[in-house]
Amino acid sequence: MTLGPQTVAVVGGGIAGLAAAFELTKLASDRNLLLACRVLESAPTWGGKIVTHRAGGLLIEAGPDSFLSQKPWALDLCRELGLGDQLINTNDEHRKTFVYSRGRLRELPEGLVVIVPSKLGPFLRSGLLSWSGLARMGLEWAVPRRRIGADESLRGFFQRRFGREATDRLIEPLMAGIYAGDATQMSIQATFPRFPELEQQCGSLIRGLLAKRSSGPEPANGRPKPSLFVTLRHGLSGLVDALVKRLATAGVGLQTGVGVEALRVRSREAGRWVYDLMLSDGSRIAADAVILAVPAFASADLVRPLSPSSSALLEQILYASTATIALAYHSDDVRPAIQGFGFVVPRVEQRPLLAATWTSLKWADRAPAGQVLVRCYLGGIGREASLAGSDEDLVSRSREELAALAGIKAPPTYVEVNRWPRGMPQYTVGHLDRLTQIEAGLSRYPGLVLTGAAYRGVGIPDCIREGQASAGRIADYLAGKRN
Repeated sequence: MTLGPQTVAVVGGGIAGLAAAFELTKLASDRNLLLACRVLESAPTWGGKIVTHRAGGLLIEAGPDSFLSQKPWALDLCRELGLGDQLINTNDEHRKTFVYSRGRLRELPEGLVVIVPSKLGPFLRSGLLSWSGLARMGLEWAVPRRRIGADESLRGFFQRRFGREATDRLIEPLMAGIYAGDATQMSIQATFPRFPELEQQCGSLIRGLLAKRSSGPEPANGRPKPSLFVTLRHGLSGLVDALVKRLATAGVGLQTGVGVEALRVRSREAGRWVYDLMLSDGSRIAADAVILAVPAFASADLVRPLSPSSSALLEQILYASTATIALAYHSDDVRPAIQGFGFVVPRVEQRPLLAATWTSLKWADRAPAGQVLVRCYLGGIGREASLAGSDEDLVSRSREELAALAGIKAPPTYVEVNRWPRGMPQYTVGHLDRLTQIEAGLSRYPGLVLTGAAYRGVGIPDCIREGQASAGRIADYLAGKRN
């Protein structure tokens, strides 16, 4: 008897869901699995927060504008999709970053992206820390390692090792700012596990980071070494477009504008489930396996009938709301005021602005000659008030901050506001333990997998890795189910 294909429904067409579907097509071919895959997205377009807009020669990223090159999954996927020649590095001639501190922008000395400055002189002269703050930071060598135990907050970890001032003025804006989060709530183990690992291995972060730096860079396989962050010349939506095209060519069913309102299970035989998805258009589909690549709060609603305990834990994953405000200027109006890639604002400064990027200085081909493109970031945990009001209010707030912090007072020639309500998941203390409990609560349903930014990494490479890993779990399950 010829068996029909096993069906997989991927719920969510952001980068994690698309990467999962693409990986499934490859695994099915490699393992000779007969699969029918369908991707459902409630929004009218693919890509989630990866959205590229073009306006009058400007290239504007509404969400993320780049991805970390040290995590290989995004780079590898771009190359696999034939986008390798579109990968671009940051503009090396503008490679400076600033911190707004004590009334002015202060350059962040080279190397501080990993805490340890590569040159001590510029760090001492930067004015980022007082002499007492510098002295306390230097004492990190002598701070004993913490005994392995319960999870620790990001602030608790770095303040214990480097002191309050270094945490407030340097570490918090660089690290907590990635998550638009509050360092007192964020889990160090879930966000930056490398640092507690270094503490345990070397006894000192400074000692461990210096040792890793002296070991030299990884070989680049004959390719030019990428910068810390990379992007695509024509915008990150190119990655989404390439994935969707490949999926369509592979015969994957792709449907936008339809959400999943409910998920039910029924059993054909002991331990074997069929997953029924009730769709927003009134239809229903049945699947042998499901990948939920949607926000944690959406997954919580869907899995509540299957595991109330897992649903309750998913609801404990908090989300921050943010907005990006793009402003274009005539170059002559702002050139004297800007240099480098942009600046971050420590929470201790009590400003509404999280950060600003001089986008057209950081990346090539983002603005036509004679124009400068700037991106401002508002919102985040504890800064939600900055998002109040209309889009015009957000533009005015951003302009006021740019005038006060960077001296940009000219009127912009173009503005664009992109809001992301509940857009950034927060990995609060105890996050990894909650994930273990969520998985345990859903363990009866091996054909159901949760993936995406809510769990083990918010960046594009992390979401791709999680999507691929989810596809691997589903392929293993279906291969065992058919045998």
